[in-house]
Amino acid sequence: MITSVLVANRGEIACRVFRTCHELGIRTVAVHSDADENALHARVADTAVRLPGAAPAGTYLRGDLIVKAALASGADAVHPGYGFLSENAGFARAVLDAGLVWIGPPPEAIEAMASKTRAKRLMGLNPLTDVTEADLPVLVKAAAGGGGRGMRVVRHLADLDAELAAARAEAESAFGDGEVFVEPYVENGRHVEVQILADTHGTVWPLGTRDCSLQRRHQKVVEEAPAPGLAEELQEEVSALAVRAARAVDYVGAGTVEFLVADGRAHFLEMNTRLQVEHPVTEAVFGLDLVAEQIRVAEGHPLGDTPPRARGHAVEARLYAEDPSRDWSPQTGRLHRLSVPEGIRLDTGYSDGDDIGVHYDPMIAKVVAHAPTRTEAVRKLASALQRAVIHGPVTNRDLLVRSLRHPEFTAARMDTGFYDRHLPHLTEPSPDPHAPLAAALADAHGRSRFGGWRNVPSQPQTKRYAMAGEEHEVHYRHTRMGLEADGVRVVHAEPNLVVLEVDGVRRRFEVATYGDDRIHVNNTALTALPRFPDPTTQHAPGSLLAPMPGTVVRVADGVTAGSTVKAGDPLLWLEAMKMQHKITAPVTGTLSELCVVTGQQVEPGALLAVVKETS
Repeated sequence: MITSVLVANRGEIACRVFRTCHELGIRTVAVHSDADENALHARVADTAVRLPGAAPAGTYLRGDLIVKAALASGADAVHPGYGFLSENAGFARAVLDAGLVWIGPPPEAIEAMASKTRAKRLMGLNPLTDVTEADLPVLVKAAAGGGGRGMRVVRHLADLDAELAAARAEAESAFGDGEVFVEPYVENGRHVEVQILADTHGTVWPLGTRDCSLQRRHQKVVEEAPAPGLAEELQEEVSALAVRAARAVDYVGAGTVEFLVADGRAHFLEMNTRLQVEHPVTEAVFGLDLVAEQIRVAEGHPLGDTPPRARGHAVEARLYAEDPSRDWSPQTGRLHRLSVPEGIRLDTGYSDGDDIGVHYDPMIAKVVAHAPTRTEAVRKLASALQRAVIHGPVTNRDLLVRSLRHPEFTAARMDTGFYDRHLPHLTEPSPDPHAPLAAALADAHGRSRFGGWRNVPSQPQTKRYAMAGEEHEVHYRHTRMGLEADGVRVVHAEPNLVVLEVDGVRRRFEVATYGDDRIHVNNTALTALPRFPDPTTQHAPGSLLAPMPGTVVRVADGVTAGSTVKAGDPLLWLEAMKMQHKITAPVTGTLSELCVVTGQQVEPGALLAVVKETS
């Protein structure tokens, strides 16, 4: 019987495993890097063990340190979560060799399936070796791990070597394994997968299908169960293939077999020998706790003869700290508030006041809705996300709401090219035009409480705010009757709530201020601007500023100050949140300044380089 579980992971998945362990009466042990010393997963565990350092390579990817932590803390079992070492057969063996219970598949099954190259060979497929023009487009893919890291679509043969190098670097950083391979890239297929659960007694449950077609950078954004619109024969085919794959390697525990569906055919992609990020939608539909089932299987208990019956439909959206309108650039900062309406599942590794740092994945939370039908589940999730309170860095919340309400998605006609086709429309700014006025009136009310001058005539007051990348100026006046503003009727104003009547319609604006300048008005974020701009913050034309905090991992070969560059030429690469981001020349001209070197850490807005355009 398992009495104490160490989770060899962090963030949301560690918190999710701990929740089930606490419900089962199992003691919990967390490991944490120095960057995660005050992270939620370290706070909610019964015991926490420090892994010195911040980078994954020296902390969450150090299996030897994690095994020592398990033994020192008195844990008798290890759950790997997903990512990091979850599909590392060597780590699984080290856990077992230490006399601990491994809550996962046998190392031999991991070796057979966790490497995507070996998995394809097992299923009778082979990666591409000598790529030619006729093979394009192709997909460069990490052999270990997932989550979109180490993946690159190559459409031009001349780009292959550079993309292979970038994919290897990302895979090494994320999984401790830099092996990559190349396979044909199927355009605009549907990403469909089958959840399986197997015990040590020969029973394998196929737990329905999931659709994960909405992806950015090959990382899933919206997932649902069951996959809508699949022909019954195709559902039976992929379920049978998933069971066949599991039996071929004597699989034990939870796993997922993934397919790309195009033209009515299913193409095998890979088997993930771990719990998936999107497992909550399967749990909702089948009424199961997959983590609890993993633990029971690890204890040797048999599954029933048949899985439970599926009921209803579930949809999950991944809430990321990122800006989709700026090439999905990750964002950092303090998450001041996070809450969703009742009846919605929220899996997160953060609580109010936590900081989102640069070292790890930018996912803040998974938001899940379950309902009797797909239409109801999609509508429920879109509404919940729109009404959620998310105060902090820029997120993809608006993109998620628009995606869920897009006619292609509501009609279940989506595929993996969804964001390639629709991203500009889905990321068009749509800030509330009355948010700056509400912020100004809330601030004015707070200031006017401390004097009698509000009862005498005053000149119009002016305030400036930055909102959605643009400056907005608003005007209001203190009168004997209270606050007045042109064009609207001020019904009520106090520091946290403003009510305005616009064209006869009364609207409420909840206002929250953090620090001196960061303001959230309902779902709109604003920054209060000083009355007079600071001239020292101006940059020369052609300046390239860091879009995110990160580390300069590479400067393009031969690029130095004085080099001639063409628009679109890569200049350097930043690594942030386990992804590499290419910084390119904005115009054709001369690189007049190169302000960074390899290994240098930069903050958002830091000057990286200046390109002087050729006249």
